[in-house]
Amino acid sequence: MASGTDISSLETRYICSCQARGITPNKQVLSALFKAKLKKARHEVSSLVILLDDIQDADFHSLLDLLMEVDVSEIDAVDVINRSVCTLSWEYLLSLLRASSRKLRVVDLQDILFGKDFLLDLAQRGLPCQVLNLRSSHFRKLTMVGNFMRMHTLNLDSSASLTNFREECFTCMPNLKFLSLCETRITNLWTTTAALAKLPSLVELRFQNFLQDDEARKHPASDRRDDYWDSDHTEISIHDEAPSVSGESIMYRHFNEEQYLNNTDMNIDSSSEDSSDDSEVDFSSQDRETSSMELLPDAPPGWEDLVNLQNEVSFGTLDMQDDEEPFFRLSDSRLSYIAPKKCISHNPSPICFEKFYREYMIVSLPNLKILDNLPIRKVDREKAEVIFSQNFEYLPYKRKNKESVVSILQKRETRANHTRRLFPRRKSQYYYSRSLSAAKVGSAAWPALCPLPIMDTTARDDRRSYRPRQFEYHPSDASLMVFGTLDGEVIVINHESGKIVSYIPSLGTMNSVLGLCWLKNYPSKVIAGSDNGSLRLYDIRLMPPTATGSHQSAGSIMFDDFDQLTSVHVNSTDELFLASGYSKHVALYDISSGRRLQVFDDMHREHINVVKFSHHSPSIFATSSFDRDVKMWDLRQKPNQPCYTALSSRGNVMVCFSPDDQYLLVSAVDNEVKQLLAVDGRLHLDFTITSTGSSQNYTRSYYMNGRDYVISGSCDEHVVRICCAQTGRRLRDVSLEGKGSGASMFVQSLRGDPFRDFSMSVLAAYIRPSSNSEIVKVNLLASSDQDKGYSYTQHSHPLFSSGG
Repeated sequence: MASGTDISSLETRYICSCQARGITPNKQVLSALFKAKLKKARHEVSSLVILLDDIQDADFHSLLDLLMEVDVSEIDAVDVINRSVCTLSWEYLLSLLRASSRKLRVVDLQDILFGKDFLLDLAQRGLPCQVLNLRSSHFRKLTMVGNFMRMHTLNLDSSASLTNFREECFTCMPNLKFLSLCETRITNLWTTTAALAKLPSLVELRFQNFLQDDEARKHPASDRRDDYWDSDHTEISIHDEAPSVSGESIMYRHFNEEQYLNNTDMNIDSSSEDSSDDSEVDFSSQDRETSSMELLPDAPPGWEDLVNLQNEVSFGTLDMQDDEEPFFRLSDSRLSYIAPKKCISHNPSPICFEKFYREYMIVSLPNLKILDNLPIRKVDREKAEVIFSQNFEYLPYKRKNKESVVSILQKRETRANHTRRLFPRRKSQYYYSRSLSAAKVGSAAWPALCPLPIMDTTARDDRRSYRPRQFEYHPSDASLMVFGTLDGEVIVINHESGKIVSYIPSLGTMNSVLGLCWLKNYPSKVIAGSDNGSLRLYDIRLMPPTATGSHQSAGSIMFDDFDQLTSVHVNSTDELFLASGYSKHVALYDISSGRRLQVFDDMHREHINVVKFSHHSPSIFATSSFDRDVKMWDLRQKPNQPCYTALSSRGNVMVCFSPDDQYLLVSAVDNEVKQLLAVDGRLHLDFTITSTGSSQNYTRSYYMNGRDYVISGSCDEHVVRICCAQTGRRLRDVSLEGKGSGASMFVQSLRGDPFRDFSMSVLAAYIRPSSNSEIVKVNLLASSDQDKGYSYTQHSHPLFSSGG
């Protein structure tokens, strides 16, 4: 390479530029030039290290002149470092970072001090650096679309606001090799791997640091970031890679976490930059010294102990060869043969606590060579594939390969000869619909989520705000849904258009509506029960869509109260319904007469949270109680004794029959979800969902797509899990997250859409007291890019333990 402007000439021009502007040359810049000159004299990589802590706005123009000449100088690389403070304006900083388009190497902004506009600009336009360090950044949902073509290393460690990746994330980073995401809040395996799969060059990934026991002792639990950039250490610690030369292997020396930054393009939805609710960057008022544990409220048990281990280790030191397996130069060669369970985890993100996290990552990212500092060997990959096939569904209905929607439609329409040869016996009537579903789910890594739109028809100066507490799909009209509110209202809505069909005010007699059930044979009628015991049957045909001055009592039937009610359910013939609540008793009502026929006393030892009739037998029902028992009853036996009792290890929150009544789905506290044979209560399937350790983590589960899949969510977690009802294998997790800082939500309840495959609705309540709960519609067959208005990640606070 021909030599350019020598460093002494650069120094002279810089001094002249300062004199022309009447300012004193910055001592740090002069020192950086002197060190670069010494390195060049010693035939080392000559890097110009700019410490932003020492740069003022007054230094900007002269420094910009200097950096604009670097590309044609004999300086090999420019590193821009921020240790703790920086008074330089963000506009000036970005201009400096983009001044050298070919030799900018490391940008280390370990604590973002420049505001949202800086991050937005950085995300949308990109940087020409090779290494980008944005530790402790305020990105919340990351979309990297700017120009980061040269970047090979990205570090987002300790970015405690970061929860998810947008669908476009990482699409413009063809050379990104190293990515570190320790101590973030990322949890979703499916969206995370879908985003990372768009990085063709990624070879090393970290969500935590794995160290051997003896290695952990060598590294005391101290934060090395403060002294990392000390003068001489800075000069020798940054990788000594000059701009890459074709055919040469790239050598990476001991890098700290801070240095592993990839040139990524980060784009944030800035449609309303003045509103924190619309920003993808979270600038809350939290103290920057707040511990990681405080910033990760939904961390699993044991998280705090792990977070407090502050050991830091470098990315694996390696020479990237053309061989399949990299050559690792580690201080202890045994590391490449250790299983993760023999190592100590440091600085983990919540995703690391997902069951079979490592195996899922290995299978989903076949080009990855190192995960969490541990190399991935051939035997590791083979074992991971076995574990993956046992515990996860790659596509719905056990499909092994993705199919084109067009080809499936062609087969369905033409019934091609080769299709008949492949399937000589006709498949079920659901074959093609399931094939289409598998293709669509496989192509929608980020499913479409949007809150239920409610078009209020009242006057504009009297806009209503509803607080849903319970909801049910209509049994025969695919467009209708009923929901009850915390204020005692019952509202029937067209959930496709958002238009209110019927509005029933609380009348001062209803509190929170916890029980709702449609009549099947009389589909205009719905029973509603509130927590104060009030029970009514309404005919929605007689109820107006808006509140009126007087209440129409016609079409409504009032039943005897059932104190502290939590659940109601109608039998298959619409003759009877049952009510349960915060008691050990269950009440039986006759719908036609409006009379309470009987109270069954002491059916359980503790309160009965939910009672459910079977779908087809009008006399069979099941009860679930916090005494840990699920019991099956038959009204024909005047239920003094249950048909059988099934025991859970924790208190039961939910029970429901499968649509064909073959199974009972039982949900106990803290993710204990099991499927029982309805005939005798024997265990058919344990879904083995990881517990959080919280006794208040109330779990609810329902069927979706008939009885093909089970959806499960818990009130202390931000995720809905979707599992195969026949194998227990996990298909997908759906994360929900409201917009803006403090918008965390938790699952209050959920239901599968009975008319649409792979669709559901989730009642999610914000943890923020000032926010209303929402019903969020989820369509796994559609991508979120069809609905840019919302991209949720589910969190919510348990308002009640009762009901379904």
